[in-house]
Amino acid sequence: MANYQSVRTSDTGALGARIDAGLRAHMNKVYGTMAVGMLITALAAWALAGLSVTADMAGAAQNGQGQVYALGQGEYLTSFGAMLYTSPLKWVVMLAPLGMVLFFGAALNRLSAAGAQVYFWVYAALVGASLSSIFLVFTGFSIMQVFLITAIAFAGLSLYGYTTKRDLSGMGTFLMMGVIGLIVAMIVNWFLQSSAMEFAISAIGVLLFAGLTAYDTQNIKSTYVAHAHNGDAEWLGKSAIMGALQLYLDFINMFMFLLQLFGDRR
Repeated sequence: MANYQSVRTSDTGALGARIDAGLRAHMNKVYGTMAVGMLITALAAWALAGLSVTADMAGAAQNGQGQVYALGQGEYLTSFGAMLYTSPLKWVVMLAPLGMVLFFGAALNRLSAAGAQVYFWVYAALVGASLSSIFLVFTGFSIMQVFLITAIAFAGLSLYGYTTKRDLSGMGTFLMMGVIGLIVAMIVNWFLQSSAMEFAISAIGVLLFAGLTAYDTQNIKSTYVAHAHNGDAEWLGKSAIMGALQLYLDFINMFMFLLQLFGDRR
């Protein structure tokens, strides 16, 4: 009997060790995929903003009446910038990432893990295109400063979600309801243009996505542990990409709301 118990204990310990090692590899893939997505977004936003602004008035974009699109002292929109930010193309740039993220779940079911990863990177590039306008509104230094603040906060919150023994699953419904309410408030304020309401939306948005960062991290961990015994490499690969998307969205939204609160406008 003692030998049987010893074998059972040894088997359980070996299984636990394999799950722990697999979990570390899974989380590394989640964070790695997210980091590549963030890099693609940053490069796309920076590159498009660079192509959109010129210091040469002679090369600035003009409308049919010869009016120059001036951003500030010594800064003008190029023809490309005018097309990107003032023509109907701006709606395509703004709405394309939303359409892709809404269909991400359906695409994930149809695509292979490698195809889903490419889909995520294309989505990240489109997000970068939609966010490129922040370089026209905020100073480069404040964008970098807020990005670093967001990165530090995100790392701490995600670490908490990964290591805490507290069950955060009860937060999920509350946080998602809060996000829905936040979207409604943003739509309302689009018409009202209230600065006080905008400040409140930004502050609440930071808190909601801070909570979602911890919640999503724990959920990604729990999902892996619950399905690790299946050994389905394809499913686990897709799960890592979905986890990367969730954390990517948490980071981007927290960054944008912090930028609204603390960014220095031009």
